[in-house]
Amino acid sequence: MTGVRTAFEVLAEPRRREILDLLRDGERQAGEIVGRLALTQPTVSKHLRVLREAGLVEVRRDAQRRWYRLRPEPLLDIDAWLAPYRRLWGDRLDALERHLDAMPD
Repeated sequence: MTGVRTAFEVLAEPRRREILDLLRDGERQAGEIVGRLALTQPTVSKHLRVLREAGLVEVRRDAQRRWYRLRPEPLLDIDAWLAPYRRLWGDRLDALERHLDAMPD
């Protein structure tokens, strides 16, 4: 694949979603991510590079350490895409609630 990847393409890889899940709680060092995922350092570095290039994470250097943090703005595209599905489920859950409320006790 060449060129810029969309958030959808990048997040199709389960390990990248796991990395974002870890970063959701705050900034983490690359070494901590490696330890938490039980992956090799080169594998995690590759995933972090892809996430960084897609704008989903940013890195801060502190001496020899690299700290990664989530950038939620690129996730807005995914959120917008999911909105009609949320409405669909909301409508169905509302219908179920009405049905359950109408049932005799």
